[in-house]
Amino acid sequence: MLMLDFNEYGLLPQGDYLMNFGMLRTSILVLGNSNCDEEWDSQWRLQLVDNLQKLVNELWEVGITEIFIDGSFVTNKPHPNDIDGYFVCDVMRVASGDIERDLNKINPHKIWTWDPKSLRPCRGSTKRQLPMWHKYRVELYPEFGQFFGALDEYGNPLQFPAAFRKERYSRRPKGIIKIVK
Repeated sequence: MLMLDFNEYGLLPQGDYLMNFGMLRTSILVLGNSNCDEEWDSQWRLQLVDNLQKLVNELWEVGITEIFIDGSFVTNKPHPNDIDGYFVCDVMRVASGDIERDLNKINPHKIWTWDPKSLRPCRGSTKRQLPMWHKYRVELYPEFGQFFGALDEYGNPLQFPAAFRKERYSRRPKGIIKIVK
């Protein structure tokens, strides 16, 4: 059994942690631990995992196997807003629209898109979100070697995977979860 714990900054220690959905549901990421805030929202976290599993099953169905999750869900924040993540995909599947088309053939709500025109406002926030976020409170992006739009501590642009392995504001290294079957 994989034993996770948060470090003194409330982050997973640096590294990639392989977890299936059974492991995820019984981990501190859902259940919390004695060091977590008493307001820990296990029910909400479990709902996020259930939603994530629906989307991951669709990715598996179209042949995507490298899927990583991150964001406030993998921190000691008692009530994370969502689950963020990415999946490794061939650039041609993204550029041709094949991945979006294949996924939307499976998903009953046709939420798979990364078109900025699809972003809609969220009540109570100035941030606009993708359709998948509005339906599932999960955002999964294709990763094919592109830059993320964030900089490292030296001002260099970060590629997608590297950006997900650093805390957004402090840029501290942190752990990430790789979802496995």
